Amino acid sequence: MSNLGFTFRRAKNGDVVVDHHGRRATTLRGDKAEWFLQDMNGLDFESQQQEMARVTGNYKRGNERKARNHPRNR
Repeated sequence: MSNLGFTFRRAKNGDVVVDHHGRRATTLRGDKAEWFLQDMNGLDFESQQQEMARVTGNYKRGNERKARNHPRNR
């Protein structure tokens, strides 16, 4: 399993709060919150983690392999 450390909860006012390792990463309101909750219903745990990473902007950007091979990172 790929646990990226994301959790989410729905607030009383309908907002969705997404936390990353216990700290608030983002708050979704209105239509975005409803869309997010509908999307989460059909996903398994790993897919939920990836979706929360996308929503917060905390996801791999494709340059990790290149950066690993950079002389500064050796």
